[in-house]
Formats: sequence, structure tokens, C-alpha cells
Amino acid sequence: MTGDPVLLDELLRLCAVAGIEPEVQPDAGASRAAWSKAALVIVGDDVTAGLARCAIPRRPDVVLVGDDLDDGDVWRRAVEAGADHVVFLPDAQDWIVDRLGDVAEGTGPDAHTIAVVGGCGGSGASTLACALAMTAVRKGFATALVDVDPLGGGLDVLLGGEDERGLRWADLAGARGRIDGGALSDALPHLHGLTVLSWDREPPARIPPETMRSVVRAVRRRHGLAVLDVPRHTDPVGEEALRQCDTGLLVVPAEVRALAAATQAVERIRPLLRDVRVVVRQPSPSGLGSEAVARGLGLPLAGELRPEAGLAAAGERGDPPGQRTRGPLARFCREYLAGNPAGMRRKEAA
Repeated sequence: MTGDPVLLDELLRLCAVAGIEPEVQPDAGASRAAWSKAALVIVGDDVTAGLARCAIPRRPDVVLVGDDLDDGDVWRRAVEAGADHVVFLPDAQDWIVDRLGDVAEGTGPDAHTIAVVGGCGGSGASTLACALAMTAVRKGFATALVDVDPLGGGLDVLLGGEDERGLRWADLAGARGRIDGGALSDALPHLHGLTVLSWDREPPARIPPETMRSVVRAVRRRHGLAVLDVPRHTDPVGEEALRQCDTGLLVVPAEVRALAAATQAVERIRPLLRDVRVVVRQPSPSGLGSEAVARGLGLPLAGELRPEAGLAAAGERGDPPGQRTRGPLARFCREYLAGNPAGMRRKEAA
């Protein structure tokens, strides 16, 4: 909704980028019929006075596009218009394209996203990531599992699906900008009810941070839960993956040397992810308690993992972690997902 021809041309260009054909209205009086039906309303600052005069009812998903960053009154006009957001072009053009793309895909809120990181080498982070994802599928969540570690051997191998057809990271190395979440989900391997993005057996492709950001965002839009297996030695790509997550689980064996290594990992993770919790692997050779490990790292304790007989042998047979419904690993995953304070949303993958 705008009578400004320059702004209208720019918004129409962004709609074309997002694959949206909008309904255009020049002012508030002409927009009454479309106001309540539209999935998203973008309002130019030039028509905000008309909105107040026409007393159009308030509704969610209204974006006000301002034309002057130094105009402090724009925030008052946004409140009067019932706008959820105030943005300025050209700075916000990527944000607007993302919102328009959400309308085109018909998606709801982004998936809750968990990063699983090893506090030291061999901590079992990949095993926990797979088990969390498998447990979430059994609980009815549309779940994606994303392998961020190019040197980890491939989560598809851990799931017994290395021969399954579908895209791997090497196929996405050139991806930029907004990626259609539905098309990506359809093109990825589906193993044990999971949407899986992993590496192939070739030398790892170079994935730029912007590709990681675009891919993870696309995955989040089409699922209720996303689990990312992130390497402890983070580079710019791993750092970008952590920025896309809501919660981090740091897996740490209850050993003095592992605690020292995990302390370094925490220093790298904390600036990128506010909600980081520790999962402690017991037993400890020295009797180090899980609460003591958490205190030493300055992190809340998410829980502990006890040894599970036959888990390694099952993995060699191609039986994925989390397939068993009994045992310490399954119990931790059930309890964590059931009590997760951030909450997860059930929604169907496309």
C-alpha cells in the first residue's frame, strides 16, 4: 500500500525476486477489502496518515517502510498504524525478500534449532545429534538433521544411508540468497523419517558462510525441529551455523582433560549462541560429578549420559543412534525434548 511511485517500483522488484505477485493499493481507503485477507501487508510511510483517518482495524503482519532514517516520528506513526516492524530501504531489502518468500512458501514460524557440539575429540556429539533427531521423529516432529562437520565422516553413514539418493553439501556449495525450503527438503535424503543433509565421500567442498546461512534458514522454515552437528573447532562456516541456532548442547566426558578442552570450546561458542548447556558423559575415572563439570564450565547442566552396552556395535551394523527406545541415550533424549523450555512446534515438512 503506497502512493509513492519510486517506493512502489522498488517493492515490486523485491516481490519479483521472491516470486510474489502482490495486490497494490494506493491508499488506505482503497485497501479495506484486501487488508484483512492478505498474508502480509507492506505499508509505505506516505499512507500512514490515511490509515489513522480511515480507522482500519489492527491486524498482525504489517510492515512499515520508512523513507528517512533520521525521522524519529516514524516510530509513532508505526504504532498508530499497528505495524509489527519498521524497515528502511535499501538496507532491509534482503529482510523483505525473506518475508515475502515466507508468504510464497506458506510457512509458519521457524523450527527450534539445536546445535550439538563436542567439548573434546571423541565426546559422542554426533551420536547425540542423531539420537535427538530420531527421538523427535518418534514424538511427531518434522525433523531435519544437518551435518556441519566436513571431517566427521558423514552423518548419513552413521544413519546407515550413505547410498541414499539426494543432495549433499557439495551440491549446494554455490547456493546464495534465499533457498526454497520445500524444494530443498524434497531434494535431500530422507532416512528413518529424518530430512538429512550430510557430506559425501569426496574431499569436502568449500562452503561459504552465506551458503550455510541460506541453507540452514531454508531447513528451519520447513521443519518443526532442526538438529545441527557442529564441529568444536569452529571456522567462519561453523560460526554461522551456531548463529542460526536457538540452543547449544556441549557434550563433555567427565574427565579433567576433557573439561580443560571444553573450556576453550565454550569461549568460542558463547559469543555466537546465548543458550549453551552441558551434557556430561559419565562415569568419571576420577569421580568428577556432572554438577562439578557444569560449574567448571559456567554452564547449566542439561543432563548426563551413561554408558550403553552394544551402542558402538549397533552403529557398525548401520543401526542409527536413537533407534533403540530404551537405554540411557534414549532416556536422555526423551527427557530433554519433553522439558525443553524453548519449546518446539509440531508442523509438517513440505
